[in-house]
Amino acid sequence: MWQFDYPWLLLAAPLPWLAWRCLPEYREVRLALRIPFFTAIATTLGQRSRPLSDGASRWQLPLNLLVWGLLLIALARPVWVDKPLQRTVPLRDLMLAIDISQSMETRDFSDRSGARTDRLSAVKRVVKGFIQHRQDDRLGLILFGTAAFAQAPLTMDHASLKLLLDEADVGMAGPNTAIGDAIGLAIRQFEHSTATDKVLILLTDGSDNGSAVAPLRAAQMAAQHGIRVHCIGIGDPNTSGEEKVDFEALRQIADATGGQLLRAQDSQALEQVYASLDRMTPRHVATLIRQPRHDLFWLPLGGALLALLLGHSLAALAGARARSDRWT
Repeated sequence: MWQFDYPWLLLAAPLPWLAWRCLPEYREVRLALRIPFFTAIATTLGQRSRPLSDGASRWQLPLNLLVWGLLLIALARPVWVDKPLQRTVPLRDLMLAIDISQSMETRDFSDRSGARTDRLSAVKRVVKGFIQHRQDDRLGLILFGTAAFAQAPLTMDHASLKLLLDEADVGMAGPNTAIGDAIGLAIRQFEHSTATDKVLILLTDGSDNGSAVAPLRAAQMAAQHGIRVHCIGIGDPNTSGEEKVDFEALRQIADATGGQLLRAQDSQALEQVYASLDRMTPRHVATLIRQPRHDLFWLPLGGALLALLLGHSLAALAGARARSDRWT
């Protein structure tokens, strides 16, 4: 639909009439030579004079009124307003930190067909489903073993994120588990985030044995930056040695940031864990509405200029013709 931005300017339409009624009449005084026998001279020369026509005065008033009206319409700024456009803006940034240490190749999980599979493959399958349900969130991916590195920055391109997740393989970041370094890297990834809710989901099957920063200290730093950490411990809790999940350390990390500790001992439990995460971090977006506007003031302005051009061109032609016919 179209509308005026400044419709009150149309109230100026009666100004020409008020000026005509209130201002004194304009009279132009010119010097002229009066020849009382002008007609006789013209007859002697065989020429016939004609009085000037007042045709110009007949069209000048309508032309001026038309131009005045078009200028007022242009000043009122007509615009065409399109239908509202809605855009959804995510208010949450969510980072996934996945352990790819050597212990993640342990084949104690099962796929949907019941066949035994390694932990990382099971994690990939469930994480992909989790990503599929987070269309309104910016997601990022951190992989960690002996070292931690950002596989994908925070992005809305979830298709690319899935491809980068597929490329993750056991041992590509080293055989150990650096949980504290993974949290520290997540803090750096969130540095430029303007989201109101920042969440880190930390998934590991072991205990920290290679971080430069202690996991609890890293968690306290994350809390200072407004980052909430949910920890997921996977695997058999009865395992001994370095492959045993340190649930107490993960609980301390979660408690320090206001997050939760979740346990996943098999594929079914892992899927339930991510379903729980969906409930804990519900859809959180803001909807922005804007209406595209297109200025139309150039149409009446162009019409006014065209009317003036045509009017004065016709007046010039009529004047030239009158002068040539006057002496015929």
